[in-house]
Amino acid sequence: MFDDLPESICRRNAPLAPLTWFKLGGAAEYLITPRDENELATILRRCRESGTPVRYLGLGANVIVADEGVSGVVLRLDAPAFTSVSVDGPRVSAGAGVDMTRLVLRTVRQGLAGLENLAGIPGTVGGGITMNCGGRYGEIGTAVESVRVIGSDGRAYIRDHDDLCFSYRHSALGADCVVGAVFCLDPTDPAALERRFREILLYKQNTQPPLGAHSVGCIFRNPDGRSAGQIIDQAGLKGVRLGSAYVSDRHANFVLADEGGKASDVIKLIRLITERVEDATGTRLEPEVKIWSDHADAYDPASAAPERRDHRRARPVQGGADARPPIAFCPSMEGD
Repeated sequence: MFDDLPESICRRNAPLAPLTWFKLGGAAEYLITPRDENELATILRRCRESGTPVRYLGLGANVIVADEGVSGVVLRLDAPAFTSVSVDGPRVSAGAGVDMTRLVLRTVRQGLAGLENLAGIPGTVGGGITMNCGGRYGEIGTAVESVRVIGSDGRAYIRDHDDLCFSYRHSALGADCVVGAVFCLDPTDPAALERRFREILLYKQNTQPPLGAHSVGCIFRNPDGRSAGQIIDQAGLKGVRLGSAYVSDRHANFVLADEGGKASDVIKLIRLITERVEDATGTRLEPEVKIWSDHADAYDPASAAPERRDHRRARPVQGGADARPPIAFCPSMEGD
C-alpha cells in the first residue's frame, strides 16, 4: 500500500517505545513521516479507502503503546512543513508538529499572553489542540483562533474556534488531522508575563514528578471538577506498585514505570486504580491518557471511533491538498 514511499519516511515494524515518554511498548506496522500536506493527504485517503487504522504521534507525552505494538499506520508530523512558527502582531501561526513547550516560551519572551498557562505541559501543538490540553491555570482552546486540518478524505479545511467546541480535554476535531493553527494572543509586558510563567512552572515542578520521568502526565481526567489525584490518594493508592509500574508518591494521578518495564503493567495498574476508586468512592475515573492496542480487552479509551464531524461550518482551503470523493470511514487515534 505504501511501496511507493521512500524508506526515509515510511518504516515497517518501527519501534515506538523510543518515541514515547514512557519508553514502553511495541512497534507500529507502519510509521510514516510525511514531508508535506499533499503527501499527508495521499496517505490519509489510502488509509480511508483500505480501512487501515490511523494514529497520530506527537512527542509521545500522552500515549501508552501495548507491548505487542499496533497494526495500521502511525503518522508523525515532524517535517519542516509542520514545524514552522511565525508571528504577526498578536497572531501566532504554528505547525502541528511544533513543540508546545518551546512555543509557550517563545510567546512569553515576546510578551504575548495566552499560552503561558500551559507552562510545563509537554507535547505538540496538534496533539494539544486535539485534546484541549491544559490544567488548573487554563486550556489551549481559549487561545485558538482557527485550525487548519486535513480530513480522512484528503481535503483541507480551516476550522474556526467556535466550530471546534472546546471543552474539558475535548475538541470536536473528530477524524480531522491538525496541520497547523493560529493563536490570537494579548500583547503585554514581557517581564511580568515571564514571572507568571515561572510561577506556574515552579508550582508544577514542586507538585509533580519531574519532566523526563518515565510517565505521561496525568493518567485520569478530573471528574466533575474534583481532583483525580486527591481521589486516588484518598483511596490509599499513592505509592502502590504492580510489577514495573507504580503510582507516584508525589502526585497520585501520575503513574511511573521502571526502566525496561512493561506497558502491560501500566495498563493493569490503571485498571486497578479505576476499580479500587470506584469501589471506595462510587466514582469511575476516565483515563486522559491514550492507550494504543489492537485488542478489544485492553483498557483502551481511544478504541472508540471518533465522532463523524459536520463539514458545514468548516471552510475549504482553496488550492489545498487534492481531494477525492470519500469511500470509507477510517478511525484515527491521537497520542501526544
